[in-house]
Amino acid sequence: MIILGPVLSILNIAIDLYIWAVIISAILSWLVQFGVVNTGNQFVSMVGEFLWRVTEPALRPIRRVVPNLGGIDISPVILILLLIFVQMVIGNIHVSMMRASY
Repeated sequence: MIILGPVLSILNIAIDLYIWAVIISAILSWLVQFGVVNTGNQFVSMVGEFLWRVTEPALRPIRRVVPNLGGIDISPVILILLLIFVQMVIGNIHVSMMRASY
């Protein structure tokens, strides 16, 4: 009980960071697609590669299931909704754990 509370909090923070990585990855892909950001820049290329390697393993299975919507990729939105759902479950576990300890 003593360890589970902080572990759940750290897991919640990690999910928050991953949600931000998904959002930044989607925005960066738009900026590259519209030519606003140049991937020839080494820093942009490194950030883009890192974000792709971090987010693509979670987005790939969603892309296989979700039908193609004419060039619009909604897999990041679905992933973010799933991650928020997991955060809510973690929050409920944490609250029920706190109630049980009293």
